[in-house]
Amino acid sequence: MPSEVTDLFESEVTDEEWVRKLFEEHGKAMLAYARRLTSDRSAAEDIVQEVLVRAWRHRVVPIAGKTAVRAWLFTVIRNLVVDRFRAQNSRPIEVVETQLTHPVERDHADRVVDSMLVSQALDSLSPEHRAVLEDVYLHGKTVRETAETLGIPPGTVKSRTHFALRALNRLLRGPDRSEAPVAVPG
Repeated sequence: MPSEVTDLFESEVTDEEWVRKLFEEHGKAMLAYARRLTSDRSAAEDIVQEVLVRAWRHRVVPIAGKTAVRAWLFTVIRNLVVDRFRAQNSRPIEVVETQLTHPVERDHADRVVDSMLVSQALDSLSPEHRAVLEDVYLHGKTVRETAETLGIPPGTVKSRTHFALRALNRLLRGPDRSEAPVAVPG
């Protein structure tokens, strides 16, 4: 018994009518098959749409009625799913960059500029203030260790650290920098 789609091949119908009848007769089965292969309704709908476009371009000619048309449609669905799978596996995974994700390698230009500014600011400090900061922050020494190394009392180490950091903040807060104090790692 011939199907409605096979009757369409024998009569003069518009392309739109032809595609509509093809979808009415095979659409649910095509969508179910594509969804089973992809596990994704959206992808399945895209694939069914592509199959209908290809069927329209080739005006699928049934050899043995409804069964041959459906077999051709399902073959095209399977081929499209395989092609999608291969395409996804042949290129790197796409990741949307959000504020929570960061590039693998960040631009280090800001760090270079900041380190140059800090180095220049350190050079402008008095040798006593610079020596205290170097011992405490660069060498990681405690106040007591710094006092022993430099031969000064611990209270002097604390006050020189305080005034040296204050001077650095003033130096680094130039006209082109923000007015917020610069945080020095501690």
